[in-house]
Amino acid sequence: MEATKKSRIPVFLRKGRVGPFLTVVLSGQIIYSAFEAFKGSLMLPLQDMLGITGTQFGILMGYIGIATFLYVPAGWINNRFKVRTIIFWSLAWRLGTYLVLFVFTPGFAVMSAIAISWGVLDAIVWPAVVNGVSILSADQDKEGKGLAMGLLESIRRATEFLMNGVIVICMMVWVDQTVIIMRVFAIVYALLIIPMMIAVAKLVPDTKIAQEEGRSDNVAALTGLLRIIAKPRVWLAGLAALTVYWAYINLMYCSAPYLTEVFGVSEGMAGAFGIFNTGLVGVFAGVVSGVLADYVFKSSTKMMAVSLGLVTAACVVVMMLPVDKAMIWPILIMLIVVALATFLGKSVILAPIAELNLPEGVSGSAMSVGSFLAYASVFWAYTLNGSLTDRYAADPATGYRYIFMITASVALVGCVAATALVVVNHRANKKRMAVDA
Repeated sequence: MEATKKSRIPVFLRKGRVGPFLTVVLSGQIIYSAFEAFKGSLMLPLQDMLGITGTQFGILMGYIGIATFLYVPAGWINNRFKVRTIIFWSLAWRLGTYLVLFVFTPGFAVMSAIAISWGVLDAIVWPAVVNGVSILSADQDKEGKGLAMGLLESIRRATEFLMNGVIVICMMVWVDQTVIIMRVFAIVYALLIIPMMIAVAKLVPDTKIAQEEGRSDNVAALTGLLRIIAKPRVWLAGLAALTVYWAYINLMYCSAPYLTEVFGVSEGMAGAFGIFNTGLVGVFAGVVSGVLADYVFKSSTKMMAVSLGLVTAACVVVMMLPVDKAMIWPILIMLIVVALATFLGKSVILAPIAELNLPEGVSGSAMSVGSFLAYASVFWAYTLNGSLTDRYAADPATGYRYIFMITASVALVGCVAATALVVVNHRANKKRMAVDA
């Protein structure tokens, strides 16, 4: 009876793994908590504290964004070194550069160099974090890893919400001390990396690296990366992930800005809805997504296909509704549906790659290639949306209609890709079972 009960508990929540799992998940948030996590609600106070302009902040974020170009070559490093090693030294570098940035506030040239180093490092450490979650959630009796990936998203978002919330409350109490408050909390949050490093060193277990008989570890890591690049299923999973993230980017435009520019809703009310629709919905969607993936659909890939189909349908409904203030409530409801469906997919964005059952030694490079594909839409989605809203500034409803149309089309492509991956995976599993038999 006890064995049966225990088997129902996800493997990553059992004794011996829950500590390492939470350590990897939290390391994936703490490492960003003193800079990137501020870009939403605390972007302007951060700029004031560093003494930089909005343009300069955008440049720094652009430098950090070079990670997208480096995900694929970083796959070699993820094959060559253990998850624990990558996360530990990435945290150490962040700690040192955070203290330089917040204690000494160097010139913009130094800030730029630091941001570039973060971009290089992010291409290495984020796939390692996702790979660590995938490995720790591996269970020979159950292929679904959706709940683990969903919790990764929910815990990170909830942590960011709470940590930033503390700063916002302090700023509301001490209105004239914004710069001091930002500096103090930035340093404190940077110092949280120290206990995080200790936890990583003590709790995160050894993971396998790519090794081949007769070849050095360096060569084995490279050949492992090349084999991953040559796998069509990895690219199919990446295509589905790309459409999810593209829909997520468009969601940012179709929440608060859409309500303000098309329906004349005040910025305060639209902002409140935006925080709910793009923030809190994401916190809860992660857990819901994981539960649905593992216990209802029995596959993150199936659930992603359903979520993308729902995004398509909801966007079509929004396009069909007349642009009239009398229709604001139906449109608000549909926007929430779009957000929920998008976050259901985003919460398990790389889980389909984890479900490919690749050897542990090369799974890190698979996550790297998947990350490159998943986040590639940052190259064009923001620019495309901005050009549409600018082009139709005199008729914003038309501009946003095009954004909804693009979102629906992209999500439909992703739904087809995810469905095709389900079919291919099923055939591959049947073939593997026949060989094992």
